[in-house]
Amino acid sequence: MAHRVHDHHQGGLPVAQTTVLTLPPSSQSKDLRPRLTPVDSLVCGAFAGAVAKTVIAPLDRTKIIFQVSSKRFSAKEAFRVIYCTYMKDGFVSLWRGNSATMVRVMPYAAIQFCSHEQYKKLLGGRYGFQGKALPPFPRLLAGSLAGTTAAMLTYPLDMVRARMAVTAKEMYSNIMHVFVRISQEEGVKTLYKGFTPTILGVIPYAGITFFTYETLKKLHAEKTKRCQPYPYERLAFGACAGLIGQSASYPLDVVRRRMQTAGVIGSSYVTIMGTMREIVKQEGVRRGLYKGLSMNWVKGPVAVGISFTTFDITHNLLLKLHQMGYSIH
Repeated sequence: MAHRVHDHHQGGLPVAQTTVLTLPPSSQSKDLRPRLTPVDSLVCGAFAGAVAKTVIAPLDRTKIIFQVSSKRFSAKEAFRVIYCTYMKDGFVSLWRGNSATMVRVMPYAAIQFCSHEQYKKLLGGRYGFQGKALPPFPRLLAGSLAGTTAAMLTYPLDMVRARMAVTAKEMYSNIMHVFVRISQEEGVKTLYKGFTPTILGVIPYAGITFFTYETLKKLHAEKTKRCQPYPYERLAFGACAGLIGQSASYPLDVVRRRMQTAGVIGSSYVTIMGTMREIVKQEGVRRGLYKGLSMNWVKGPVAVGISFTTFDITHNLLLKLHQMGYSIH
C-alpha cells in the first residue's frame, strides 16, 4: 500500500515538471533561424551565386567584350556579337569563361551572403536590434561590409574571369593557365590590377543592393503582415535592388574591366583617374563610362533577383531541415 502511495506521489511530480519543461522548446523554436550556422549561409550563398551567374553568363560575357573595347554599344551590336560567337565557336562558347566565373562567384557569393548574415547579427547586437530588421544606416553598412569582404578575398579570380572572357581559347586554355601566364609574363601584382576601383564600386553597389532588398522585404512584411514574401515577390525585390545598385556603381565597373584586361588589349590603363580620363576623351561620358549599362539593366536585375531569391529559399529550406533534425554538415 505504501508502495502504491509512493508511486502515486512520484507520478504527480512529472505533471508539474512537464508543465515547466514545455517552455524551453517553444522558446528554442523562435531562435531556429539565428541558429543556422555560417556553413549553412556559405552553402546557400554559393548555390545562389552559381545559379544566377549561369543563367546570365552569355549576356555577361558580351557586356565585358564591349566594356573593354572602344566599339560603340547598342542592342543590335550586342546581338551581333552573340550571334557571331555562336556561329564561329558554337553554342557552348557563349559560356566561355563561365568555369572561371563559377570558381570566382561561388566563393564570392558564399562569403558575401554569409558575412552579410554575420554583420547583421553583429550590428543588430550593437544597435539593440538583435533578431529584428536593422535601421537604415546599419542595413546599408552591413551590405557594404559584406561586399567588401567578399571582393577582397576573391579578387584574383575576378581578374582571371575577365581575361578569359575577352580572349580566344588559344591564348588561355584553362584557369590555371591564366594564373601562370599572368604571373610569369606580367607579374603577380597584375592579378590585383583594378583592385581599387573594384572596392570603390563594391561599397556602394553591395550596400545599396542589400539595403534595397532588405528594405523592400521589411515594407512588404509591414504592409501584408506576411513575414515571408512569395518567390515572385522576392524576384521583384531583387530586381529592383540590382537595378539601383548597379546603376550607382557602373562607371567603376567599366574602369576595373579596362584595367584588368589592359595586358591583352594593348592599352596602358594604370590609375583610376587616368583610365577614366582616357575613356571620356576617346568615347565620351555616356558612351564610355556607361557603355553596356542598358544590357546591365537586363541581366543585372535578373541575376540579383535570382541570387537573392535562391538564397532565401535555400536558407528557409535548410531551416526546415534543421527543424526536422537533419543537417548538411
